[in-house]
Amino acid sequence: MPDVPVETLLDAPVWAALTGVHAGLAVGAGAGRRYPEDVSPFGALADAGDRAAWADLAAATGPGAEVVLPALAAAPPPGFTVVSALPGVQLVATGAFASRPGGDVPGLVELGADDVDDALDLVARTRPGPFARRTRLMGRYLGVREDGRLLAMAGERLRLGAATEISAVCTDPSARGRGLATTLLRAVAHGIRERGELPFLHAAAHNTGAIGLYEHLGFRLRRTLDFVTVRTPDARDLTGDASGHR
Repeated sequence: MPDVPVETLLDAPVWAALTGVHAGLAVGAGAGRRYPEDVSPFGALADAGDRAAWADLAAATGPGAEVVLPALAAAPPPGFTVVSALPGVQLVATGAFASRPGGDVPGLVELGADDVDDALDLVARTRPGPFARRTRLMGRYLGVREDGRLLAMAGERLRLGAATEISAVCTDPSARGRGLATTLLRAVAHGIRERGELPFLHAAAHNTGAIGLYEHLGFRLRRTLDFVTVRTPDARDLTGDASGHR
């Protein structure tokens, strides 16, 4: 999307990713799309006020299944159910944020397919947000290992072309206080900036500790948004209210 301003992309980051850099990961090809469940729980709509877009999302998600729609701009049509809404924030890197390669950090490695089980174990213990077996396909993930054990990681999630989200920033409780998360955050951001892109982040609004750290490092709050989990209609309803016709 070379002609789309970065601010516009950031307003609808999942749609921008699924119709751009991550188009090859998208499930569905219409006005409602999502990532495979083992990649990300996120989905998006071209226009939340368009019944046809919701029908496309239902087809991509399947009957009676859940999908997370960040920054949902309108209430779902009949047949869809809002399961939960998690308040969140979006932050973007400013010139004050210093990114660094991290090449001289002991134990820093790029994570691949062989590291997935260890990454999932670390995520289960630290709960940084959604991370599934194939999330690594969304971008580059870095970790720090010590004596073979994965102690910390961070990586790229939503890639919008002009901006890339940093996600899954986490550190094992036994290794906290050593600056590993900050080191990985800077290293991931360095790779993003090397591509000429803007690093950005999402965080749960209640995670004030992490938000405070990001702001201290040089990120600024751009907007608030809700991460809305929606359940699609049951199979018997998919030919009715979800599409607007029978």
